[in-house]
Amino acid sequence: MNESEWERRRIAEPDQTMNQQSQPDVEVEGRRASAPWVSLGALACFCLWAFAATAAAAEKKAKPKPWPEAVQDIRYPSAADNTDQPALYYDSGSKKKRPLLVALHSWSGNYKQTAGSAYGRWCIEHDWVMIHPNFRGPNWTPQAMGSELVVQDIISAVDYAKANAAVDEKRIYLVGVSGGGYGSLLMAGRAPEIWAAVSSWVPISDLKAWHQECRKAKRKYADNIVKAAGGTPEDGSAAEEECRRRSASTYLPRAKGVTLDINAGIHDGHTGSVPVSHTLNAFNLVAAEKDRLTTEQIDFFTTKRKVPGALAGEKEMDWTYGSRPVLFRRKSGAARVTIFEGGHEIVHEAALKWLAKQRKK
Repeated sequence: MNESEWERRRIAEPDQTMNQQSQPDVEVEGRRASAPWVSLGALACFCLWAFAATAAAAEKKAKPKPWPEAVQDIRYPSAADNTDQPALYYDSGSKKKRPLLVALHSWSGNYKQTAGSAYGRWCIEHDWVMIHPNFRGPNWTPQAMGSELVVQDIISAVDYAKANAAVDEKRIYLVGVSGGGYGSLLMAGRAPEIWAAVSSWVPISDLKAWHQECRKAKRKYADNIVKAAGGTPEDGSAAEEECRRRSASTYLPRAKGVTLDINAGIHDGHTGSVPVSHTLNAFNLVAAEKDRLTTEQIDFFTTKRKVPGALAGEKEMDWTYGSRPVLFRRKSGAARVTIFEGGHEIVHEAALKWLAKQRKK
């Protein structure tokens, strides 16, 4: 799919994205192998890709599924202010120790967000424990957007699950997309000791930078930040300091030992609302110096929607991304960053299958 075709596609903003389905959902452009000397191995690989991509395209036509009935609407105590906070929760009741998935809603969503049901279905199928907390709802109030209340709400959600289910503490996972991707990066730095692994998709890493980007693009999220931070985050202002205290980038250096997976679609920021620079800058904060991307490389990714020529060889085949092929991937220590052919979205299969492989050392 070329860039002009991508421009004609409408990619949802953060709150709209989560009303989409959980699997990769792009039209498939099949190719016919016309040369008689194509190897059987290459043909087999292509057939596998075509099958996955065709299945993904079929998923696109389906309406978002509701949360499974087995998922419960609960209240749990938050140590932040001794209030009962809402969440969706699943536990099969098994006495066997199982993984816990903490799934975070998007920027404009809440704990009942329908597209999050993909997490519930996975946990039911694989017998994981799941909690999908509200953490003070949409990110346009001072109580939300990375506040101390939010941080403690998420930690208390983990404590609730551990107290009420047989949780394997070596397999406590955190996942989120968009505002949930922001929350997952924030919590990787604020409570690194908890997580066996964190998977963050199209995250916001720097709130002041995103405010400037959204204001320039005339997106509503700039006003959301102003409301939550108590003002416009101009240089030297109290609101700027508030954004710094609530930004994931402030705490990510503490997450260098966390097994961390950061992802973005290369067209985000153009057809979506969060430039890929947020993902790449987040990776730099946890990467060894020798593995960091340069400012020029990040600018190229962000403005050109292409992988810089010098980095073109840094990619790998990853079938879990389906019709969203990996364009660039780099690893450093326990962290990896992936730029894929896509926009402002999550590929749930890729996120969950990667998490399932991780164990806390």
